[in-house]
Amino acid sequence: MSDSDGKKTLGLRGGGSRPGNVKQSFSHGRTKNVVVETKRKRVVVPKPGGNKGGNAAPATDGSRRPAGITDAEMSRRLKALQAAKAREVEDAAKREAEEKAREEERARRRAEAEAKEREQREAEEKARQKAEEEERKKREAAEAAKRSAEPAAKTAAPAAGAGAAAPRNNPASKPAPAQTPRKSDREREERGRSAKARTGDDNRRSGKLTLGQATGGAGNRHRSMASMKRKQERARQKAMGGTVEREKVLREVQLPEAILVSELANRMSERVGAVVKSLMQMGMMVTQNQTIDADTAELIIEEFGHKVVRVSASDVEDVINEVKDKEEDLKSRPPVITIMGHVDHGKTSILDAIRNARVVAGEAGGITQHIGAYQVTTESGTVLSFLDTPGHAAFTSMRSRGAQVTDIVVLVVAADDAVMPQTIEAIAHAKAAEVPMIVAINKCDKPAADPMKVRTDLLQHEVIVEAMSGDVQDVEVSAHTGQGLDQLLEAIALQSEILELKANPDRAAQGAVIEAQLDVGRGPVATVLVQNGTLRQGDIFVVGEQYGKVRALINDKGERVQEAGPSVPVEVLGLNGTPEAGDVLNVTDTEAQAREIAEYRAQAAKDQRAAAGAATTLEQLMQKAKDDETVSELPILVKADVQGSAEAIVQAMDKIGNEEVRVRVLHSGVGAITETDIALAEASGAPVMGFNVRANTSARNTANQKGVEIRYYSVIYDLVDDVKKAASGLLSAEIKETFIGYAQIKDVFKVSNVGKVAGCLVTEGVARRSAGVRLLRDNVVIHEGTLKTLKRFKDEVAEVQSGQECGMAFENYEDIRADDVIEIFERQEVERNLD
Repeated sequence: MSDSDGKKTLGLRGGGSRPGNVKQSFSHGRTKNVVVETKRKRVVVPKPGGNKGGNAAPATDGSRRPAGITDAEMSRRLKALQAAKAREVEDAAKREAEEKAREEERARRRAEAEAKEREQREAEEKARQKAEEEERKKREAAEAAKRSAEPAAKTAAPAAGAGAAAPRNNPASKPAPAQTPRKSDREREERGRSAKARTGDDNRRSGKLTLGQATGGAGNRHRSMASMKRKQERARQKAMGGTVEREKVLREVQLPEAILVSELANRMSERVGAVVKSLMQMGMMVTQNQTIDADTAELIIEEFGHKVVRVSASDVEDVINEVKDKEEDLKSRPPVITIMGHVDHGKTSILDAIRNARVVAGEAGGITQHIGAYQVTTESGTVLSFLDTPGHAAFTSMRSRGAQVTDIVVLVVAADDAVMPQTIEAIAHAKAAEVPMIVAINKCDKPAADPMKVRTDLLQHEVIVEAMSGDVQDVEVSAHTGQGLDQLLEAIALQSEILELKANPDRAAQGAVIEAQLDVGRGPVATVLVQNGTLRQGDIFVVGEQYGKVRALINDKGERVQEAGPSVPVEVLGLNGTPEAGDVLNVTDTEAQAREIAEYRAQAAKDQRAAAGAATTLEQLMQKAKDDETVSELPILVKADVQGSAEAIVQAMDKIGNEEVRVRVLHSGVGAITETDIALAEASGAPVMGFNVRANTSARNTANQKGVEIRYYSVIYDLVDDVKKAASGLLSAEIKETFIGYAQIKDVFKVSNVGKVAGCLVTEGVARRSAGVRLLRDNVVIHEGTLKTLKRFKDEVAEVQSGQECGMAFENYEDIRADDVIEIFERQEVERNLD
């Protein structure tokens, strides 16, 4: 290829890829031969029978490719496109499957609705056929009676011949033809079909299935059996030619002081709407959920024709009133023995020796923290029930409960320690409960033992043992060596025979809760000492403000038992909440009774607490406000493993403090420390005290985040001591003054920029710049303050000794005169502790 002047121009030759030479011209006559390569345009023709889907292979020469796109990028885009198409196909298949499932669900619901409708129609058809059958039988009986009456009338006619022929010729006298009932049946069936067609009863093909029909809504409800019976009754009365009023049942309606309208209608067995209508006619616009008073309810009851029985709310407890047992029903029962005494006098050790067990080793710190209940069978076969009460002062209330359920008290006194404070308390509890006492003088094997001193000390508390010519049995024992234990059991058996303890095991059980706790795996658990009757598995009971059904009974050996008779201690599982230790357990007939009694008691306790909080006078409020200003409080939360320990800790906290500081228990409960406890503690700035319990994981994490302190204890001594130390920190420090010297003013000078300066002579002790001073005039204090300056000649000094002269100036006070006396003293803060 060349231009007009014969020079070759740069161009492309047709055909395939081949090399060529091109001559380039430059300025100044320079030229250059360049080798170039030309390519022929490739045309892609699809092969026959190839890719029919239209997904042709991409051009490799880049003719259809956007500029700057490499082969790798192009292949990546094609793969993405294919993946997108595959996903579309997969989504379409999934949508099709879902649509198919929805269609099947709709078909299933439609079939269920049709089945329900078919059953309803069949029931109505049966009821209708039964009513028609009864109506047909009655009509046939009436027709038969009519036919039998007509021949008698014919025979009474005067014409005998005619009368004789009449029965043969009169069609009315003949039996009714067989087709008559069939014809009437066909007519009734036709009328029923036409009525069904009019009412649209057969609506299986009557349009689309609605949502209410598919889900069994209001338009597709089944009629109750009572409704079907009422319908049949109405049909029967209508067939008999009139309506017969049902005989009204008159009831005795128990009426408390206030009652819900719906509950009143229920007790009268009347419709709620009728009762509300009657109240509206009396001018009271109420609903079924509103409460009306007893007088109004009495008018309604009388209007409906029932009899009123006025009761009070407390009458719900009448079902558990004690029944006087007959003498022939009473049988002997084991005695309940409570072991009491001072701490560390060996109460539990004596019981261990009797039971051949080791209980002390399981108690924290070697002291009994809970009331233990055990049964022991002696060698002679006598069964004894023991209660082991704690001896520490903090468990006074627990010992009190032990004395109230016991028959015999064994007072344990250490022979080397004699009578101690808790021993005196145990004597007081035993006397208050009016139960006989047996004194066990323990630790007689020790060298320092003096049993006679114990007997002598008991005389001061009006306990006269047999050795001192009294009526109280005393036995010298040693839990360590086993000395005297047989004599102790003989004394208990003798005392039991004297008491002649009996109970009726064939009545509803009654018992006392010795201890209660919230077990993690078993829920609320109560240790119950059965006092009367027999408690069986499956019994429904009420105990205090809680109720439940006996799910399991566990004896003192950890074995499951089916029943527990009088004087048998057992653990009861199946409560709906943790009762208070000391509550009485009563077995009821029904769960409704137990629930009603528990709810009444809970409401009564709530009302009592509210009344106690509201019953304050103006003077009491002012005194409380004054006390709040002067008294510092240490708030704490207490969680324990059992109810008795929680109560004992709260009582111990109430005794800590004085007129300046006190401990306030915000909340006490049974069970593990929870997030709710942490939230309450954080809001009140209180620590959480855990006694034999731990915080769960969420509670620990929350406490770490909120900065709430959780302290764990297993011995009550440590808890009480720590709380005392914390409460002592709230006491204001005591200020103690120490006299250090006197100075007498000889003359008064006026110094510029300082004011009046007293020229003094230190007559006694020492004068210090940092000390406090009082100005005395004629032995009367006229000023108390601090020194502004203390100079010796012209120098500022820290102190001046006795016999030396100095210059003093008071802070913010200048009324000083010659011959005044300055008293110099130091203040020292002394920390105070609660006793």
